[in-house]
Amino acid sequence: MAKKKNLARQTIHVECTEQKGSGVPGMSRYTTTKNKRNTTGRLELMKYNPFLRRHTLHREIK
Repeated sequence: MAKKKNLARQTIHVECTEQKGSGVPGMSRYTTTKNKRNTTGRLELMKYNPFLRRHTLHREIK
């Protein structure tokens, strides 16, 4: 029999919050996974933004 797939863990995208207002072209986006049962709110991570050349806050987008 095949194993049951974990339905709680889903792939999400996080996008930089500081780059929209800075006027720098491009957009920093990352892909990650999260467990929907344990983390019901939007995920926020400090990730590196290559366009701004520093670590910035990235929030989950739909």
